[in-house]
Amino acid sequence: MRSEAGVLISGQVPLRVRLAQRGLDGVTLLVLPAVLFIVGLFIYPFVYGLVLSFEPKEGGWLANYAKFFADPYLYTTIGKTLWLAVPVTVLNVLVSIPIALRVRLMRRQRLLTTILVVPITLGTVLVAEGLLNYLGPRGWLNRVILTIGFSDSPVRLIHNYWGVFMSLVITGFPFTFLLTLSYITGIDPSLEQAGAMLGARARQRFREIMLPLLFPGLVITFCLSFVQAFSVFPSAVLLGAPAGDTRVISIAAYQAAFEDYDYSMASAIAMIMAFVQVLIVAALLGLQNAFYRGPAGGGKG
Repeated sequence: MRSEAGVLISGQVPLRVRLAQRGLDGVTLLVLPAVLFIVGLFIYPFVYGLVLSFEPKEGGWLANYAKFFADPYLYTTIGKTLWLAVPVTVLNVLVSIPIALRVRLMRRQRLLTTILVVPITLGTVLVAEGLLNYLGPRGWLNRVILTIGFSDSPVRLIHNYWGVFMSLVITGFPFTFLLTLSYITGIDPSLEQAGAMLGARARQRFREIMLPLLFPGLVITFCLSFVQAFSVFPSAVLLGAPAGDTRVISIAAYQAAFEDYDYSMASAIAMIMAFVQVLIVAALLGLQNAFYRGPAGGGKG
C-alpha cells in the first residue's frame, strides 16, 4: 500500500521517486539518446582527432603543427580559405537582407521561398558540375558574350577563384536567406508601422528600428554561413585550382590523409581549421556583445 507521496508505507522509496530526486525524471531520460548521439558522432571523433594530431610519424608531439606553420604551401591555405569564405559570407548576408524584407510582404511568400532554396536540394557537387557546363569556354554564358561581341575570346570563369566564389554564393545564399527571413518575420510589424506614423522614411525606419533588432540575428547568420563557406571542398576541387589560388585548407587535409597517408598530420590540419573557425566566430560574438546590448541586457533597444 502506498501513501499520497508515492512512498511505500514500509519506508522504501520507489525507483521513480529516487530518480526524480536526483534530477533523472522521464523528460531527462528522453534526452539521453540525443546526448549519446552527439557524443558518438561529434565529441568522440573530435577528441580522437585531437589526440591523433599530437602523435606525428616523426618528431615531438607538436611536430605536425610546427611542420604546418613552417611550410608556406600549407599555412597559406588559411589565408586562401578566408579570402573565399569571408567575401562570400558578406555578400550573401548583404543580399539576403533586402530580398527577405521584400519577400515577407509578398502574398506568395511560400512559393518564392521554395524557389530560392532550390540550390540546397541540388548539393555542392551538382551545382559545381552545372557551373562547369554553364561557365566553361563553350558554355552558355561565353556563347552569349561572344555572340553579342562583348569579348573576342571566352571569359575564364572556371578553374580559378571566381568559379569557386560563384559556386559558394549559389549554394550558401539559400541557407543565409532562410536564417535572415526567420529573423525578419519575427519582428513585430507594428514597430515599423509606428515609425511610419511618426514620419520616418523607409531608410530611416530600417536604420533606426529594423537594423538594431536584426543585428544579433545577422551576427549569428554570418557565423553559421561563414563556417559553411570555410569548409569548402568540392567546389574548390571541381571549379578552382587545387594547386593554386584556391588550394583551401580542406584540400591540404585531404592530401595529407589520402595522398600521403599521414592521418596524424591530417588531424592536425583539421584541428587548425576548427581553431580558425572558432576564433572568427568568437571574435564576432565578442564584438556583438561589446557594441550591442538588447533590452534584456539593460542597454538601448
